[in-house]
Amino acid sequence: MSDVQEASNQLLDVNLCENQMSIQVTESDPRSESEHLQVTIGATVPTGFEQTAADEVREKLGSSCKISKDRGKIYFDISVDSLAQVHCLRSVDNLFVVVQEFKDYQFKETKEEVLKDFEDLAGKLPWSDPLKIWKINTSFKKKKTKRRKINPNLSKQKIDNGRGDTTVEKDVKEFTNSVSDSQTLDYYENPAVKEEVSTLIGDDLTSCKDETEENSKEEADPEVLKFRVTCNRAGEKHCFSSNEAARDFGGAVQDYFKWKADMTNFDVEVLLNIHDNEIVVGIALTEESLHRRNITHFGPTTLRSTLAYGMLRLCAPQPTDIIVDPMCGTGAIPIEGATEWSNCYHIAGDNNPLAVNRAANNISSLLTKIQVKEGKLSLGLPIDTIQWDICNLPLRTGSVDIIVTDMPFGKRMGSKKRNWNLYPACLREMSRVCRPGTGRAILLTQDKKCFAKALSGMGHLWRKVHTVWVNIGGLHAAVYLLKRTSQSFVHPSEQDGGRCPW
Repeated sequence: MSDVQEASNQLLDVNLCENQMSIQVTESDPRSESEHLQVTIGATVPTGFEQTAADEVREKLGSSCKISKDRGKIYFDISVDSLAQVHCLRSVDNLFVVVQEFKDYQFKETKEEVLKDFEDLAGKLPWSDPLKIWKINTSFKKKKTKRRKINPNLSKQKIDNGRGDTTVEKDVKEFTNSVSDSQTLDYYENPAVKEEVSTLIGDDLTSCKDETEENSKEEADPEVLKFRVTCNRAGEKHCFSSNEAARDFGGAVQDYFKWKADMTNFDVEVLLNIHDNEIVVGIALTEESLHRRNITHFGPTTLRSTLAYGMLRLCAPQPTDIIVDPMCGTGAIPIEGATEWSNCYHIAGDNNPLAVNRAANNISSLLTKIQVKEGKLSLGLPIDTIQWDICNLPLRTGSVDIIVTDMPFGKRMGSKKRNWNLYPACLREMSRVCRPGTGRAILLTQDKKCFAKALSGMGHLWRKVHTVWVNIGGLHAAVYLLKRTSQSFVHPSEQDGGRCPW
C-alpha cells in the first residue's frame, strides 16, 4: 500500500511541476497570446526610394505595401511571426507599429479645441495589440550604440599646434566627422517637406533637479514604464506647433497609462505623425536607425547604408557581375553590396589613402562582427579595396558591369569649380571601363547643373534611363541611372594613332 501511495505522490509532483512550467511559459512569453496577431508596421525610408523599399517588403515578407503621401514612409501588414524578418530589411531606417491612422482628420478652428481633442484622443486609441507587439519586439530590436565622448580641448589643442601624437589627432578628427555626419544624416529621415519635430512629454519642461529626484524614485519602482512622445508635423494650415501637440497629447498619455516621463532613458516612444490632414499614432520599434549597421569608421561624407542599398537595387545586379565604386569614401556602397549581393565581385577604390584605409577598416570590422555572430571563422566578403586615380582607372576597357558611386557635391568634398572639370573626366573614364551595351551606372550628386552639362557631352556613350530625387541633409540631390550604349570607347591616344595602355 505504501508503494502505491508513493507512486501516486510522485505522479502528483510531476503534474504539479508540469502545470507550474506551463504557467511560467505563458506568463513570460507574450507571443503565445499573440500568435495570430496581425498589425500594421510603418517604416521611414530614404526619400525617393519608397518604391524600392515597397518592392523589398513584397519580395522578402510577401506583404502588400502602401506608400504614404508623406514622403519617406511606407506601411505594410504583417503577422507577429514576421517581426524578426522586418528588422532584417535593408531599405528601411526606422520602424514603428501603427496604433491608429486617421486619413482625413478634421481639425477644429481654434488651437485650444485642437489640443483638447489631442488630449481626448489618448484614451480612445486601441493600445492593446500595438503594446503586445512592442513587448515582443524588445528581443529583436537593435540597441542604441553608446558613442564615446571626447574632450573638446584636446581636439582644439591638436588642431592649433599641429603636433604631438598623430594617431590621437586622427581619432579626434574621425570622431568629429562621425558626430557631424550622424547629425546631418539623421535629418535625412524626415526630409521631403518642411517639417517640425518636437519631443515633449506632459510636463517635461522641468528642471534637472526634478529629473534627478524622479530618477531616484524610479529605482525603487522599476515596473513603471518610462516614455516620451515625439511629434512630427508637416503642413502649412495647422494652428498649433509640434511642440504643443506633443505636450498635450503626451500629458494625456501619461494620465491614461500612469507612465513616467523621461526624455532620454525611455522604454516606450509614442509617435504622433501629422501630415496635413493625416494623423498616424504609433509606437517606435527601433531605438537606433537600421542604417547604422556596416560603418564604424566614419568620413566627412559617409553615406547611409539604406541609401546605398536603394542605389544598388536600382541597377539590378546579376550573379558574377563586377561592381565598382570608384569614389568609395568609407566604403558604404561596396560593403552593402558585398553583404546583400555576395554572388557579385565588388571593388572599392578612392584617390584618398585615408578613405581607402577607412573602407578597409569598415570591412574588417564587419567581418569580425559576422564571425562573432556565427561563432566561426568567416570565409570573407567578395570585396577588395584599392587606391587609384578616378580619371585613370587600372581596369581593362569594357571589364566592369556596374558602377555605383556617390560623386563629390562640391560642399564638404571638392568644390563646384573643380566639378566642371572632374565630372566630364569621370564620365569618360567610366564609359571606358563599363561594358558596352549592358553596363550601367548609378551616380548620386547634388551638383545637378554640372552633371547635366557633363552628360550632354557624353550622349554617344551614356543614356539616362531614370532619375530619383532625394534629400540629403537638406540638400536636394539626384540619383541618376545611366545605361552604357553599345558604341565602343575610343581612347584619345588611339585617335592620334597611339595605343591605349589598358
